[in-house]
Amino acid sequence: MATRAVVQDGFVFVAGTTGYDDASMVMPASVEAQTEACWRTIGSVLSESGTSLACIVRATYYVTDREDAEVVLRVCGRVLATIKPAATLLVVAGLLRPEMKVEIEVTAALP
Repeated sequence: MATRAVVQDGFVFVAGTTGYDDASMVMPASVEAQTEACWRTIGSVLSESGTSLACIVRATYYVTDREDAEVVLRVCGRVLATIKPAATLLVVAGLLRPEMKVEIEVTAALP
């Protein structure tokens, strides 16, 4: 079984995170809501690992529909407005389940 995050050498490596609400395991329908849910989960994982969103140094965004890229980038820009990590967005053929529209993975420095 894979782990959600690994802490090593002063960094936290967070695995790809999709938009499932961890409490209910419900996937929102819209890409915007899925992206927001990704960031809530990532924020919790980083907090549990001893760091925060403010310490993100790298982010990779995967979207299954290029038409969703602008919405995803808008949400990411809102969340990461003052952080400005090195970032990459990739359009992929699909994710594990068809309802998944976005997946985000990040690396954060430990303070």
